[in-house]
Parts: sequence; structure tokens; C-alpha cells
Amino acid sequence: MLDSNTQAQLATYFERISQPIELIASLDDSAGAADIRELVTEIAAIAPDKISARFDGTFERRPSFQITRVGHNMGVHFAALPMGHEFTSLLLALLWAGGHPPKVEPEVLEQIKAIDGDFAFDTFMSLTCHNCPDVVQAMNLMAVFNPRIRAVAIDGGLFQKEVEDRQIMAVPSVFLNGQPFGNGRMEVGEILAKIDTGAAKREAAKLNEKAPYEVLIIGGGPAGAAAAVYAARKGIRTGIVAERFGGQTMDTLGIENFISVLETEGPKFAAALEAHVRHYGVDIITLQRVAKLEAAAQPGGYASVVLDNGAVLKARSVILATGARWRNINVPGEQEYKTKGVAYCPHCDGPLFKGKDVAVIGGGNSGVEAAIDLAGVVKSVTLLEFADQLRADAVLVDKLKSMPNVTIHTNAQTLEVTGDGQKMNGLRYKDRVGGAEHKLDLAGVFVQIGLVPNTEFLKGTLELSKFGEIIIDAKCHTSLAGVFAAGDVTTVPYKQIIIAAGEGSKAALSAFDYLIRTPAPAAA
Repeated sequence: MLDSNTQAQLATYFERISQPIELIASLDDSAGAADIRELVTEIAAIAPDKISARFDGTFERRPSFQITRVGHNMGVHFAALPMGHEFTSLLLALLWAGGHPPKVEPEVLEQIKAIDGDFAFDTFMSLTCHNCPDVVQAMNLMAVFNPRIRAVAIDGGLFQKEVEDRQIMAVPSVFLNGQPFGNGRMEVGEILAKIDTGAAKREAAKLNEKAPYEVLIIGGGPAGAAAAVYAARKGIRTGIVAERFGGQTMDTLGIENFISVLETEGPKFAAALEAHVRHYGVDIITLQRVAKLEAAAQPGGYASVVLDNGAVLKARSVILATGARWRNINVPGEQEYKTKGVAYCPHCDGPLFKGKDVAVIGGGNSGVEAAIDLAGVVKSVTLLEFADQLRADAVLVDKLKSMPNVTIHTNAQTLEVTGDGQKMNGLRYKDRVGGAEHKLDLAGVFVQIGLVPNTEFLKGTLELSKFGEIIIDAKCHTSLAGVFAAGDVTTVPYKQIIIAAGEGSKAALSAFDYLIRTPAPAAA
């Protein structure tokens, strides 16, 4: 199961374990159980003085295994063979249970320990999902440090019957005490905010006490990160406020065109961005949504950034780098069946549709790449493109056309996603040339039709294009003095990571130029 190199690496990590831990497996006669038995046995054999294994577990979900400290009953369970993207989740759970401190802020640990109530989390994931480990690790962290929290990571491929019974159509999908809790990537702060009553009010009070910034960046993607690094290197007080760090890169599996980096994965790239920003002492505020921007009353004065929780941050200059999000097709049934068959990430959710019929909407690079990836997993893929031809690169189109289980329809207008009230079961589309309508019976549909800028909170505040993008000049100035913008949220063409990073750097230099040429009023 574990090759010699992996075992040697684990032996080094296990030196950090200071308290003995125990692996307790609850098995059956399945092939998955045999794999789990092998993995548990091999892990225990690497550090027998620190890790022991038992196979007499009584956990109702089989096969599975528990990680706990000897003499305790920690609620960390894997109903999975945690390899692939989840191997790091397994390693961290072992280290935390063994007494090695996690890399989180002390106040976060204190908040976890103080949570009052009984919480049983079931996280359904797939081993190919790059979004799932963040959720699994957050749940495990809470289960290690609060005895009243239980966390089970469940491989949807291993427990397909349960996935079907619960009608899970996207991962990660989290249930709390048997009821739906959340879908998609969640950080520990987001989870705590949902279960810790009063957390939002306490956080708002803390944020209101922060001193004004010279540059405050809204958005934590490549543009925002680059702006933060360039601003902080000027020696000025710099902050970032964002819902999450990394932006769209957190939902990107492979990155192979960022110059000097041959290849990497989106979450790794996002972690590197954050580490670079933190290196310069930037004040990073995450898990916060901006509700409103109020411009400064006079040049050089302080703009106000109002958050959803009511907190107000002040800054002499603001850089808007809020990026973009997946565009919806905006047809009946899309919102109703989102995460119930309507999906946006083929890498994460594709394995849930193994052996089933799916469709992809969109004939650009994203859509064609999604169709190619899915074709290797599902029974069949139907690609629908509104235009009269596919817009993807020729090499991708050729690859797609070579796949025997792919059908392509151009001039296809999606009309409706259909379903039975619980999950989607197909879609209707119209032939834009002949006018005929068609019905496809499907288990899922993946929407890949581009991006929409995150500017709803700015409407009526500054000048936007007809597409909702922030209009900027060559130096990233917006229509408001002291307010700059960069990246996918702007009118700059070609939405690429490397372009966003360059624009963020430019915006920071423009903001610094504004600051040195526009002294703050004495009253400020």
C-alpha cells in the first residue's frame, strides 16, 4: 500500500508525535475493508512505539477506522481509504491526535474548545476532489480538540448506496446531525461561524478596532495577493479583506502556464500566494464579505469598506480585486437542482457520476476540457454549445472528437434543467437553426460558460461596463479618486492568473503614487 519512500517520510513525520495514538478499524468482508486493514497495519508498523492498531471497532459505518489518542475517544473517523488528495488529511489527523500542534491561530483553537453542544459531521467527499481536503481537515481539527464534536470523512465511491439515498450530487457535501449543513469548500472559520452563535458579533467588534490602512485590498486571488506584496514592500500599512484566500485558483485543478512554474495545483498555488503575502506582514482578514464601498469625502481622506457583519474598515486607498465566478445559464431548474445534478467542477464531482449520462454546457476551453475529463469516468457526455462551432483550442477539439462516448451539438440553446423535485433528471434544449426542441435524459450537467465579475456591491458607486466589469485606465485607476482595480473583475482582456498578478502589481504601484502625491488632510 505504502511504498518505501512514503514510509520513510512518514517515519520522519511520526517523530513529532508526543502522545500515543490508536487506530481502531471497523471492517467487513469488502475489498475496501481489506485495503483499509492493509493501510492501518502499515501505518502502525512504521512507529509501533507511538501508534497501535486494533480491528475490533464497533462503528456502524463499515469499512472505516477511527484515529484517537490512547485513553481518549476522539471523534475522527475515515469511512474511506484516505489516499490521493486525502492523504494529507490522514497525516494531519495522526499528528494532531498525537499531540503535534496545528498551524492555526491560538484564538481559533480556543474557540473550537469552547464550542458548547454535540455536533456529528458527515463529510461526503471523493478522492479526486481538490476542494474536499480543506473541509475534511477542518472537521478533523475540531474533532481532535473538542470531545463533543464527531467528524466522519466518507468516500462517496465507497458508500454509493448512502450517496444515492441522501441524493448527494456534489462534493464536498456536509451533514450535521443528519441534516444538510453545507456544500463546497469551507474553511474552519466558516464552519465555526455557523455553529458558534455570537461569533459574527464578536468578530465585527474586533474588526472595528483596527487602525486605518494606507492600502486596503478587497479580494485574495492572484491580483489581490500581488497588490499586497507590492504595497507592503513600500513599507506602508497594507491589509487584505476577502471571503477566502486564493480566489478562483482554489477551484482550479492544474496550472501549467504561470511562467517559471512548470506545473502546480490550484490550492498549492493559493497557499504559496498566501505565504508570500504573510511574509511581508500584511494584515489578512478572511471569511468576510464586503457589502459596500464608501468613497473618501475629499482627496487623500479615508474611504470606508463596510462588511456584511457591520464592521467598517478605513483606508486612504482601496484596490478592488474581487475577481469573478462561474456564470450561470439562468434557465428554469438550474438553481433548484444546484448540487443535485447541476455542477460546476468536473474534477470534484465527476466521480459521483461514474457510469451515468451527463452533459456539459459550453464549448470553450473549459467546457471541452471538462467533457474530455468526464468522458473517462461517465457512460456518455453530451456537449452543448450555443454558437455554431466550438471555441476551444483546436488540439482540444480534436481530442474531444476522438472520444467514442462524446456527442457534440452546436447551435444548441439550453431551455430548462428538468427534475423530479429531489434531483435533476435531464434538460431541454432547442436547435437554433431548425427550431426543434430536444429532451436529454441525464444524471448531471456541468455548466462551463465563462465568468461573471463580482461587482454587485459596487453598483451605483463607480463606473462599470455593460458586462459589470470595473472600468479602469492603463494605470488601474477607477472613476473614483483613490480607488483602483485589478484582475478578472476589470475590463482588462484575457482573464489569466499571470495577467491578474501583473495588474495587481500595477494597481499597488498606482495606489502608492496616489498616496505620496495626495497628503492626508489634517482632519483625517
